[in-house]
Amino acid sequence: MKSPKRFVMLGMGSFGTALARKLAANGCQVTGVDSRRDRLEAVKHEIHECVIGDATEREVLESLPLKDVSAVFISLGETIANSLLATLHVKELGARQVVVKGVTKEHGKILEHLGVDRVVFPEEEVARQLADKMTWPNVLDFLPIDPEYSVAEVAMPGSLSGKTLAEANLRSSIGVHVMGIKDVLSGKLDMFPDGKRKLLDDQVLLVVGRAEELQSLREMP
Repeated sequence: MKSPKRFVMLGMGSFGTALARKLAANGCQVTGVDSRRDRLEAVKHEIHECVIGDATEREVLESLPLKDVSAVFISLGETIANSLLATLHVKELGARQVVVKGVTKEHGKILEHLGVDRVVFPEEEVARQLADKMTWPNVLDFLPIDPEYSVAEVAMPGSLSGKTLAEANLRSSIGVHVMGIKDVLSGKLDMFPDGKRKLLDDQVLLVVGRAEELQSLREMP
């Protein structure tokens, strides 16, 4: 049996707790660290291990299996100095991957110079996703895969319903590549369908393309 992925979460505030709970629900082993006992009490039956301690103190961090986990997440509130200090310590102690919740863009730049693998701004990411969904309600999901291309789930435009995939000719007319077609009712996903596949109202297109290409698909009637 494959061993579960292991993570360390430094800081069990609202973001840290939500992430730890989701990782645990996904079958991962999470060690949560916080100086507040009440925060750990709230999740002690959901995550693998709780450690009471100051995540900026090297002695506390030295007691953790930082070299053995898949990643260390750092979310220590709005005090930038705390996350910088914790980041320096975990990097020096050999953490393989470090992900830090950013406070400001300047904070993010400093963290990148310290060599963290990823800086996240949850509020910005949620706001961007919400804005996209409100602007283009037919876009069900959206995932950037590099600076140029993204994968999106798009509800079937009415003008395509009844056509075959070949007749829709999305690759030539718009530029998007159809990777799959999902039936909304059954949930079945047909990957890499052939050109004879009939397009219906109760289907979702899984497509990959550039931003301007995806926008053209979103705006189809």
